[in-house]
Amino acid sequence: MEKLLEVHHLTKVFSLGSMISRIRITATDNVSFYIKPAEIFALAGESGCGKTTAARMILGFEEPTSGAIVHEGKRDAKNEKVWFTEGIQAIFQDPFATFNPLRTVDRYFFETIQNYKLARNKKEAIGLIAQKLKAIGLSYEEFSGKYPSEFSGGQLQRISIARALLTNPTLLIADEPVSMVDASLRMSIVNLLKTLKEEFGMSVLYITHDLATAYYVSDRIAIMFRGNIVEMGVVEKVLMHPKHPYTRLLRESIPEADPKKRWDKTVTLADIEYEEYLRAGCRFAGRCPLVMDMCKQEVPADVYVDDVFVKCHLYSGTEETLDDEVS
Repeated sequence: MEKLLEVHHLTKVFSLGSMISRIRITATDNVSFYIKPAEIFALAGESGCGKTTAARMILGFEEPTSGAIVHEGKRDAKNEKVWFTEGIQAIFQDPFATFNPLRTVDRYFFETIQNYKLARNKKEAIGLIAQKLKAIGLSYEEFSGKYPSEFSGGQLQRISIARALLTNPTLLIADEPVSMVDASLRMSIVNLLKTLKEEFGMSVLYITHDLATAYYVSDRIAIMFRGNIVEMGVVEKVLMHPKHPYTRLLRESIPEADPKKRWDKTVTLADIEYEEYLRAGCRFAGRCPLVMDMCKQEVPADVYVDDVFVKCHLYSGTEETLDDEVS
């Protein structure tokens, strides 16, 4: 099996405002990508780019306006999310919001085991829990009978991963899993994701705005801006030799020791978010340092340059590279 998950032309349109002044926002616009077995695929971009909306549709929390999702050859059908019990689990941004502070954490594990009929008795259940906790670096004794407040954010996030592992999923969707974890503990979570891939053959959809961890952990990456994937390919090619101006700005916004190596523009979440979503032509035209007249009028075509997907007029019908343009 070459593709574990396939997303085809996934589109989600939200209607905002009153009946009189309603605005339609296309949160994801014809988004297509795939994830291979035992691969970490990153979906990256700033807040509001549509990456979490795409994940929510894959998980069944949002109904797509159009498009299709295929998991292990099974196509999504309305009201029939075949992968809920067949191999996809998720962890989310805030580990403290995952667990009720008034309940012991182990109760969630026992409920999952009961719901999925994963053990015949309590002894088997404890053995299964202990096995999954060992994979994330905790013992059953450290975990049993404790409340969420008795763990650090990093420990709770790893416990969330252990709970997801109970069903032996083939795909883990990790939505900003380190953004609310103490900086000293982030690498333990990221390294755990790599271990899941390398030792257990699990695939991970890693959703993030942090390009540094995306570069470290991912095999391939897709960069999103205002509902569009603007660049996608092997992480080394995309982040070390970015072609789309937005990817380059994202990369250059990472702090460096030598400020002379940075562009004079950095990426911030604009107050004109709605305007960018509704803009004709390229949605990045209002912030692009290399904008052309055609960018404001025509939607860029999807092209491939050196095996990297790019949605940019700089590459339409030309062999020029972004480095050529800015040199």
